[in-house]
Amino acid sequence: MTKYPVDLITILGPTASGKTPFAAHLAHHLGDAEIISADSRMVYRGMTIGSGKDLDDYVVDGHHIPYHLIDICEAGYRFNVYEFQCAFQNAFMDITARGQLPIMCGGTGLYIESVLKSYELGQVRFPERNSLTIGLSIERDLRREKISRRLKARLEEGMIEEVQTLLQTVSAEKLIRYGLEYKFVTLYCLGQLSYDEMYRQLEIAIHQFAKRQMTWFRGMEERRGIPIHWIDATLAHEDKVQIVLDLLNGK
Repeated sequence: MTKYPVDLITILGPTASGKTPFAAHLAHHLGDAEIISADSRMVYRGMTIGSGKDLDDYVVDGHHIPYHLIDICEAGYRFNVYEFQCAFQNAFMDITARGQLPIMCGGTGLYIESVLKSYELGQVRFPERNSLTIGLSIERDLRREKISRRLKARLEEGMIEEVQTLLQTVSAEKLIRYGLEYKFVTLYCLGQLSYDEMYRQLEIAIHQFAKRQMTWFRGMEERRGIPIHWIDATLAHEDKVQIVLDLLNGK
């Protein structure tokens, strides 16, 4: 048992809203928390730059924040929401058995909702979790600017080379199925898109993806009864942490 009034903190938001660094800073401040990733592509080994793993984000002031459900299966495999539920519950039980607080962090709405609403899949219904759910809100134009800047950086960091390496062991069809970076960069590597076409179409697709994420999260809140406390993503980590602490303390 932990000392907190909840047994889970959930941090969600659209891509490029800074979920992971905030979750890591929150875990570092709490001192007894570990992160469970809720991202449908970070589960795959070898899919690092394109999925935005940014593992350096899990190091805060020299302290390594424990994380779970990253790099747990091979690229090319078709991981699904039921498998996520099972893996989440295993990680949750492991973390809480050691007296730590799980922080679920990610942008895959279906994965997050399957836990918070205790979906029944595979004739199994896992226990409902008492979660404090935090959403990071970012103004549309700023989000678009950050997405475009991040895309440029990822291409410079070797995203094309990452896809070329994956294509040595994973079929193009399977990589394309993962969408976004892996779809459009694969099409570029196959010669079906020019570099400029790849960049332009991928940038548009990521913007559309972020919009769909926000639509899903609003649906969770407005139609499916999941309370979300929205915080301005541009606030300093320390300020966002304080807001979460106030919520935990009932202020």
